[in-house]
Amino acid sequence: MIVAGRKLCGVTDDLRDQVHAAARRARVAADELVLATRERKDTALLEMAAALRKRAPEIIEANQKDLEAGKAAGLPDNILDRLTLTEARVDAVAVGLETVAGLADPVGQVITGGILPNGLELKQVRVPMGVVGMVYEARPNVTVDAAGLALKSGNAALLRGSSTAEHSNTTLVAVLRDALESVNLPADCVQLLPCHDRASVTHLITARGLVDLVIPRGGSGLINAVVEQATVPTIETGVGNCHVYVDAHADLDMAEAIVLNAKTRRTSVCNAAESLLVHKDVAQEFVPRITKALQQESVTVHGDEQFALQPDVVEANDADWGTEYLSLDIAAKVVGSLDEAVKHIATYGSGHSEAIVTNDVAAARRFTARVDAAAVFVNASTAFTDGAEFGMGAEIGISTQKLHARGPMGLTELTSSKWVVWGEGHTRPKA
Repeated sequence: MIVAGRKLCGVTDDLRDQVHAAARRARVAADELVLATRERKDTALLEMAAALRKRAPEIIEANQKDLEAGKAAGLPDNILDRLTLTEARVDAVAVGLETVAGLADPVGQVITGGILPNGLELKQVRVPMGVVGMVYEARPNVTVDAAGLALKSGNAALLRGSSTAEHSNTTLVAVLRDALESVNLPADCVQLLPCHDRASVTHLITARGLVDLVIPRGGSGLINAVVEQATVPTIETGVGNCHVYVDAHADLDMAEAIVLNAKTRRTSVCNAAESLLVHKDVAQEFVPRITKALQQESVTVHGDEQFALQPDVVEANDADWGTEYLSLDIAAKVVGSLDEAVKHIATYGSGHSEAIVTNDVAAARRFTARVDAAAVFVNASTAFTDGAEFGMGAEIGISTQKLHARGPMGLTELTSSKWVVWGEGHTRPKA
């Protein structure tokens, strides 16, 4: 049963009714949650964090079952890395919940307002979305991040993870639900939907009137399918074909450190650099230097004609420029100018995160003004595009669209607003 939160995946009978029933329970939970004080929600978040640490062995044991099944199924290393939960990673998501508990509650915040000339008191205030659906792939940490952010922002979460994380997600949701019940909040604030039948995704994203918002998080195939088929409003999170551009006026020591960090810190995440652009004026010195440094970190360089002159560089083809590798691979190209770099990024970038390394303030300003992306960095690694790094505690995803939310999405991005108007018997004259 979905309500139990423990034996969810693979249930196929009356799937549409199950998903819609879960959404109705979520609505009831959200209606109660909207009245919860910040103290009550924060207490729940801290209890959830404590429960994760206490039951970490149980969580890791469940995760091992997913990893064994994933290896047997031949999942690639980058997916297995995203799937893996260690004691340190469980503790990290618990820390994320604790950080969220320490953040200001967005619900009820006054965005704008004042007294109108006729005496009406007008306020625009933040309110929860209501019921938020998450569709995501083999990243069990998202289960906790989404549940925690939804709770603090007053929303009930319907989580549809992938079958590759079945055991991990089922155990995590059981832990979170138990923690909610222990502080007298509805367990149905967090529910896990069936994961073996893709129809459960369809039923979730077309449950207009039952679900207020759907956020897909994963590869381009998943995201595009949800955005194209959903009748429920969606926030589009995007893949990360992120670039580092090394300008003519770059500090090359800094540039090397940033490129290596952006590429090799963790290859399976969407903020990892997938493309390197080098200005022609520093190419003679920097191309052999960065090629050697990347290869020492086991990175395969897919290079243009100038990079291909270096040993063991694979000659790039057109597909390389737009590829999100999520592996120890990088596309590399020499450009004639900053404007050419910007044009290349506009052509092949995904609107996620882009970086320039330069000591020229004018070049930095031109780059940040012209590059159209959710995050643009000057002399810093793209690896910093992350909700926790941006002070959000956690993130529910990184939006690459331009409406409502863009970049890492935290608490405020999970709220809408309403206008509250106070009068004293005010009536409007007839036209």
